[in-house]
Amino acid sequence: MDLTYAACKLLLFFLLIFRTSHQCCATGINANQTAWLFVNVSENPPRKIPNTMFGISFEEINHSGAGGLWAELVSNRGFEAGGQNTPSNISPWSILGDESLIFVSTDRSSCFDRNRIAPRMEVLCNTDGGNMCPAAGVGVYNPGFWGMNIEQGKTYKVTFYVRSLQPIEMSVSLIGSNALQKLATADIIDENVTNWTKKEILLQAAGTDPNSRLQLTTRKKGTIWVDQVSAMPLSTHKGHGFRQDLFNMLADLKPGFIRFPGGSFVEGEWLVNAFRWKETVGAWEERPGHFGDVWQYWTDDGLGYFEYLQLAEDLGALPVWVFNNGISHNDQVDSSVILPFVQDILDAIEFARGDPTSTWGSVRAAMGHAEPFDLRYVAVGNQDCGNKNYRGNYMKFYTAIKGAYPDIKIISNCDGSTRQLDHPADLYDFHVYTNANSMFSMAHNFDHNSRSGPKAFVSEYAVTGNDAGRGSLLKALAEAAFLLGLEINSDVVEMASNAPLFVNANDWRFNPDAIVFDSSKVYGTPSYWMQHFFKESNGAILLNSKLQANSSSSLIASAISWKNPDSNRSYLRIKVVNFGSNRVSLKVSVDGLDKNSIEVAGSTITTLMSSNAMAENSFSEPKKVAPTTSQLENASNRMNVVLAPYSLTSIDLLRKSNIVQVAGCNAALWSAPSREDEEREERGVELKSSAMSPLSTVFG
Repeated sequence: MDLTYAACKLLLFFLLIFRTSHQCCATGINANQTAWLFVNVSENPPRKIPNTMFGISFEEINHSGAGGLWAELVSNRGFEAGGQNTPSNISPWSILGDESLIFVSTDRSSCFDRNRIAPRMEVLCNTDGGNMCPAAGVGVYNPGFWGMNIEQGKTYKVTFYVRSLQPIEMSVSLIGSNALQKLATADIIDENVTNWTKKEILLQAAGTDPNSRLQLTTRKKGTIWVDQVSAMPLSTHKGHGFRQDLFNMLADLKPGFIRFPGGSFVEGEWLVNAFRWKETVGAWEERPGHFGDVWQYWTDDGLGYFEYLQLAEDLGALPVWVFNNGISHNDQVDSSVILPFVQDILDAIEFARGDPTSTWGSVRAAMGHAEPFDLRYVAVGNQDCGNKNYRGNYMKFYTAIKGAYPDIKIISNCDGSTRQLDHPADLYDFHVYTNANSMFSMAHNFDHNSRSGPKAFVSEYAVTGNDAGRGSLLKALAEAAFLLGLEINSDVVEMASNAPLFVNANDWRFNPDAIVFDSSKVYGTPSYWMQHFFKESNGAILLNSKLQANSSSSLIASAISWKNPDSNRSYLRIKVVNFGSNRVSLKVSVDGLDKNSIEVAGSTITTLMSSNAMAENSFSEPKKVAPTTSQLENASNRMNVVLAPYSLTSIDLLRKSNIVQVAGCNAALWSAPSREDEEREERGVELKSSAMSPLSTVFG
């Protein structure tokens, strides 16, 4: 560095300290601490944050897919959840009518080879005679996943297969929670269903009830078999089967990637229950479904490999497919006989990327997607590095995939953050679940890592334990600090995602989670809203920033330059986490950006905060802790911002022009301020909040 320039900078530094200290005393701001943030926008060459930096990790856990994002209303639509043997448990299906009116059993008579179980309804009553059926009929009903959300005016497509040796007279109905109100109904009369026959009905709801059910009933004596019963709202995203409100929650995050389908769900407790992609593609009626023995529930696999790829495309995110590498939690395949598993994965990549005339590409094309999907990342297993066969299996997969698809980036389960990997990889997986204090301290986890070799994929991070609650503000702030550290180290970290993503409020198997829902409602936890602060970071320019404090700091900050694609306007964004119980007066100085190049009218400040660090959102208060945005009245290249205790703050400075490169002392930039400037800076930006109760376990 030039000696004259260094001396000039040092002088300016002391002048700035003197001036800001004077302002703090003059304004009477009630802030317990003071800190300085210096940002330099003139670094050359600029460092671009990866386009994939911040994304989402989806796992079939907590009924995230079945009974969640996948909009199918019927639970156990193929009656296979009880297993392939008979008699089978058809739960949650229930019987309408007592044993004198109807007898329901199961047999293996279905027309679907991989879904042989079908219920047999022997109707003993009739429309007349001594044993008359009740007016509402007898049959079976399905309550869905803790209630079907039926909304007035919306249309639902009901599909099922039926067989009977006699003519049938049936009713298909959507019934309200009182079991009496018919929200929609249709009659089916058919003289000849001796062979399995597909029926499709469109039902338009005349009322609303989030706890409805689907009924198949009759008043005609005889024996009827039914199978593969589906009820789908027509209002799914683009007709692709994704529940619109839950899809919107994901789309609003603008994820750079989506990792799927897990997680432990990929492995299974035993390999027999691992996720097998070939069982999840093709016609939904042909999919056998499987029991996810890690999270202990059945899924019909309507949300399968194809749908995950479609979801990524609809979100504008790159798919990251995690596949089973022959290892479960309790058993594993020896590397000497792993090649059939390897070929299976090559087939899966051909399904995603192959020409529509190829063997597996043609299967994809037959499902309505002739163009290949943009699959660029695959992960060989999930948390399997410690298993004895992992490295041997990994190398078989790595060699085969690189040989056929050299551009695909392969992710190892082994952690390369503390020591060099002993095998080739494009990225290594990094998972962390810990308490809030530890997560905050991990903001510097990658500061001193080697800048060469495989990059990190932080595919699962979350604060857990007592200070996480069911999604506390404290959890979100600790995670935000960790993400700021990842952003600063985006030259060695390529991707990061929070986990788990979804939880059905009726099946809280892992706690906490980012998005909570039931059949009709959804809300984001503070961790979900925290991730909104990072969605513009993908592809942004990381700016050099330095934070200095006058005491043991509870702060971490970063700065980026980003462009709004809708308005084509450029912004400088500063993000700061205050993880302590004291308010902080933050003195911000931006070097290389003239104050006249900032538009005050378009500059904003956004905060995530609460008077209670353990505050949570809920169905009754879905945005109790959510970002609030206001105009930044003192927007300038030198300004004072008061940070509330336990808060995440984002400052967006709207720029009139491009970055001004500064050489030496810029007299125009550092000239004495006018009285108007003094008054604006003295006013500062104070975040109004009620008195906050400090947590004794967190920074005092």
